Amino acid sequence: MPELVVVDVFCGPGHTAGNRLAVIIGGDTGPAARQQRAAELGYSETVFIDDVRRGVVDIYTPSIRLPFAGHPLVGVSWLLRARLGACDVVRPGAGAVPTWPDGDFSWVSGRPEWVTGRTTHQYASPAEIEALPGPPAGNGFLYTWAWVDEAAGVVRARAFPRRGDAIVEDEATGAAALQLTAELGRSLTVHQGVGSEIRTRLQPDGRIAVGGRVRPAEEPATNT
Repeated sequence: MPELVVVDVFCGPGHTAGNRLAVIIGGDTGPAARQQRAAELGYSETVFIDDVRRGVVDIYTPSIRLPFAGHPLVGVSWLLRARLGACDVVRPGAGAVPTWPDGDFSWVSGRPEWVTGRTTHQYASPAEIEALPGPPAGNGFLYTWAWVDEAAGVVRARAFPRRGDAIVEDEATGAAALQLTAELGRSLTVHQGVGSEIRTRLQPDGRIAVGGRVRPAEEPATNT
């Protein structure tokens, strides 16, 4: 019987906020059934673990399948580490993703070219980001951001998938933060959504590390 575990990823200091993630362990269903299950659960992303020991995973939003996404990979690597005692790599469709812990943070390392279909747009101030009543007009994933402290690399952001599914705003988005880091060419601390925190780090090999705090969600684990 597949097991459903729910965690919060990219929590703020004190493990507040965070973006909820569904992790389904076990079961042997195809893409259509997984897409349907992700839509039923209704989280911004659901990740299916196909091989616990090797870290093979399959990622879905309520409406599309993703080869790479930071929020589910940070969350699932934390969960595998908690269960197995170690997790050095996870394997989504895009390729092998190194992962490691550092204090309260779980990190993954991805390539900028893995992040597609997202547009970033800079606003003049954090207040303008916070005042947005909802998604700006248009289609396609939009990452709105503004400097909080440019010298320190601190950003305020909100993310609007604009896919036509139930996710109007994404609380915390690792892939979009990775893309913004690549565009700006510097490591960042991103305050996103209602209270989430994402950190990014440039790496010598051209990859970008994305990290955040993870906690078990208040919802209990169940069989699905």
